[in-house]
Amino acid sequence: MMEDSSMFTRNKANAPTRKGDGLRCHVLLQEHDVRGDHLAVTWVDVAPGGRQRPHRHVPEQVYIIIKGKGRVQVGDDSEEVGEGDLVYVPSNVVHWIENLSDQPLTYIAAYTPGYDLTAVYEVGEAVERAAPVLV
Repeated sequence: MMEDSSMFTRNKANAPTRKGDGLRCHVLLQEHDVRGDHLAVTWVDVAPGGRQRPHRHVPEQVYIIIKGKGRVQVGDDSEEVGEGDLVYVPSNVVHWIENLSDQPLTYIAAYTPGYDLTAVYEVGEAVERAAPVLV
């Protein structure tokens, strides 16, 4: 864990990586990487046709689309997204993202408060207060 005044850096090539359903998630920042648990950040590459499973979690989230095109579902709302788009996901609202194109989709996701994302991928179920719930 870093001191409050220390800088923390991590390249996606050196980040813990998890795979599933056509997604490759690079965990750039999570709980216990720095003091406090205010933020978690991932870089995610989605293969053509790849999709997250519908899920919800306590932390608020944003998707920031870096490249490619896809569709995001948040609650009852669905919208096509592309490079430069930001999507806000409120706490405990069912959501997912999918790649509908024949090209890779890349996005950054940020969560607040932060939580242990690698544990979530490893156990596939609830982890303390922030645990995603698959629906």
